[in-house]
Amino acid sequence: MSTPTPPVRTERIGSTLLITLDRPEARNAVNAATATALAAALDELEADPTLRAGVLTGEGGTFSAGMDLKAALRGESPEVEGRGFGGLTEARPDKPLIAAVEGYAMGGGFELALACDLIVAAEDARFGLPEVKRGLIAAGGGVIRLPKRIPHHLAMELLLTGDPVDGRRAGELGLANRVTSKGQAVAEALRLA
Repeated sequence: MSTPTPPVRTERIGSTLLITLDRPEARNAVNAATATALAAALDELEADPTLRAGVLTGEGGTFSAGMDLKAALRGESPEVEGRGFGGLTEARPDKPLIAAVEGYAMGGGFELALACDLIVAAEDARFGLPEVKRGLIAAGGGVIRLPKRIPHHLAMELLLTGDPVDGRRAGELGLANRVTSKGQAVAEALRLA
């Protein structure tokens, strides 16, 4: 029987730790194992004095589809005690963390990106907090962080409609620090780091 691949992998690139959500079959949705593994990767970033920054991304052309609803229905929590959703939203590292977003960053995935200090987005990335369309609230920090990042009335549009914006629009809104062509978000985030 083969060993399952860990849901998060890390790679040192110079003084940067590249942290990759690695559940492409689930569009990098966050279940309990992913949240615990992400928290451990952030601990690795903090503990190593030779690491100066982190880059968070997702495998397979998707940043993160958010909470793993199937796992949640089984009773799993995508939160880590004292650290919030994905082990990140309530306890951010002291070192700069850059989200490199390709593809979808929806719901909790968008909240993970918002918990990072900087966001680099591919022009075709999709950011959204669709919770309102399901009678839910973006409780992983989205309703708090989004109005601090962009003008209040624009944040309210995203929160109240649940409609996504692409990477180019995210750049126009000031949500993304840099916008790249498709497939270049990680390379640009590493340059920024």
